Amino acid sequence: MVTTTPAIEADRTRARAGRAAAVALFSVAAAEVATAVIGSVILGRGVAEALDSFVVTNAAMGLAFSVCGLLIAWHRRGNPIGWLLIADGLGHATSAVVVPLMQYGQDTGWPTAGLRVLVTVGAYAWPWSIGLCLPLILQLFPDGRAGGPTLRRLMWATVATAPLFVLEMGADPEGMGTGLRGYLVLPGHAELAPLWVVSEVRVVITVVIGLVALAVRYRRGDDARRRQLLWLVQAVLVVVVVLALWGVFESGPVLILLAVPLIPAAIMVAILRHQLLDIRLVLSRTVLYALLTTGVVGTYMAFVAVLDTVMRRQVGLGSSVAATVLIAVGFNPVRVRLQRVVDRILYGDRADPMRAVWRVGERLDAGLPGVLEAVREALRIPYAALHTVAEVVVSGRPPQHLHTYPLRYGKQDVGELVVGLRYGENRLSGADHAILELLAAPLSVAVHALALSQQVQHSREAIVVAREEERRRLRRDLHDGLGPVLTGVTFKADATRNLISTDPDAARDLVAELRAETAQAINDIRRLVYDLRPPALDDLGLVGAIRQRAAHLRRDGIAVHIAAPDTLPSLPAAVEAAAFRIATEAMTNAVRHSDASRIHVRIDADAQLHLRISDNGDSPQEWKPGVGLSSMRERAAELGGSCTAGPSPDGGQVVAILPLGAS
Repeated sequence: MVTTTPAIEADRTRARAGRAAAVALFSVAAAEVATAVIGSVILGRGVAEALDSFVVTNAAMGLAFSVCGLLIAWHRRGNPIGWLLIADGLGHATSAVVVPLMQYGQDTGWPTAGLRVLVTVGAYAWPWSIGLCLPLILQLFPDGRAGGPTLRRLMWATVATAPLFVLEMGADPEGMGTGLRGYLVLPGHAELAPLWVVSEVRVVITVVIGLVALAVRYRRGDDARRRQLLWLVQAVLVVVVVLALWGVFESGPVLILLAVPLIPAAIMVAILRHQLLDIRLVLSRTVLYALLTTGVVGTYMAFVAVLDTVMRRQVGLGSSVAATVLIAVGFNPVRVRLQRVVDRILYGDRADPMRAVWRVGERLDAGLPGVLEAVREALRIPYAALHTVAEVVVSGRPPQHLHTYPLRYGKQDVGELVVGLRYGENRLSGADHAILELLAAPLSVAVHALALSQQVQHSREAIVVAREEERRRLRRDLHDGLGPVLTGVTFKADATRNLISTDPDAARDLVAELRAETAQAINDIRRLVYDLRPPALDDLGLVGAIRQRAAHLRRDGIAVHIAAPDTLPSLPAAVEAAAFRIATEAMTNAVRHSDASRIHVRIDADAQLHLRISDNGDSPQEWKPGVGLSSMRERAAELGGSCTAGPSPDGGQVVAILPLGAS
């Protein structure tokens, strides 16, 4: 059984009430639109007449705004943009329904007072959409919150000054153009022209504030927020271009206003489904061709004006033909340049591989996080991650679709580059593939260099630890071994001096003990010295020290044969010590564990020192790793070499290869 808390139940109740209110308001707008359409048909109003009275456009905008507002209010109850869209739709729908109701009332003899009420409602309904709802939508888009204290104050200023624009439009005696004056009009409306100029400027300023708010959000937002904003930018661009032809050049039918519903549609998609497709591709082409269209029209008009004076009057050629030829010649170069600019804004350096590589290379000193940021900036992608053996570095938030690129340094796999596809894309384009393949090389170098750097750091730490461990061992050996012996020697020397005159026999016994303890101290010192570095290496060299060690085994009845060149190149001290200890450990293991009667040691040197120790003992099929084998391998690995040990057809063998470049 599922239980709910009072808070959850209250929230559900508020949600149901909010959705019911949204549906009710939408129903009013839909009923007004239906009444406007059906009433116009019943009254026999032609299409041209319905267009000229803005019934068609107002009905379309009323329905579009209210539908989009209902969907947002239903799914995003706390976002005021949905309610603003519904209010906007109500304003347009009310203006649409007033016109056929007015005609019906006039045809059927409604009271003048009632008709004046209709005119008043229609005149005061739609200005709220332009003067209040639309500016607030721009200022609050997309999350319904003002972007800071300053924008919040400007938002309230927009609300406070909205009645001025409503008064300008609603109080105009000729506002509805029906010949019937409504209530709440100003007889001296025309004399207040300066005030209405302020009202018009105020509308422009509020829209500009909304556009600035969008720009601020775009600059500060992440990739998802920017995609939401681009949906609205795309719709606004289309509407501005379309309405410019109608409003500025006063050309085109009233149906051009049907482009306005693109704005609420874009707002709805941006808030609820902004990842529907890659809006940047659509916006790129829209911006490009909008600029081209503007450029072509402007250039054409300029050429016509100039050539009309120069050619028609002086030469007699048609200026339109000349202007068309010149524009046709210059169109493609301009298009290519504009396409590059727009694509760089939306897709980064995808069309400029060398710039993308340069951008990534410039951030190599910032580590892998900086490199990933450079990759995202170069391609304008929402997500990038590097998977290496040691770590996983991530930049951005992963989208639905990911693509993986292997990173190789030489023949070695060093990791993977995972990139997130742009929202709305389900595969990478050919240009993206080319860029990523090109970027894989510097990324592989960066990952490999970082791995080497980490290995160097680990080696330094290991060296420090080994040095401190060796110092601690020496301190312990000196303190626990040699220290007490020398202390006892001191005490017995004092006692011997005291007994020489009184008890010569006891003094002689103490001298004997002193000699034994001194000999023990000397042995301890030799052991410490040998552990640091065998003295035989300095006295006899590597081959001589191994021969000396082999002589001890021969005394035990083991035949040891050593094959080495007459002279070896100068060996680094570390290589000498490692080779000697590997050889002595291998010979000792052969005696202890295989009952060998013959041991063969082979020493060669070129760019590396090659050491091979083999025996004829009984060797098991598999050598279990112990302290001795591990020690040999570690000594070789510390110098960048290798050491292998195991059975051979004739017994057992150990092969070590040590680089002579180690020091």
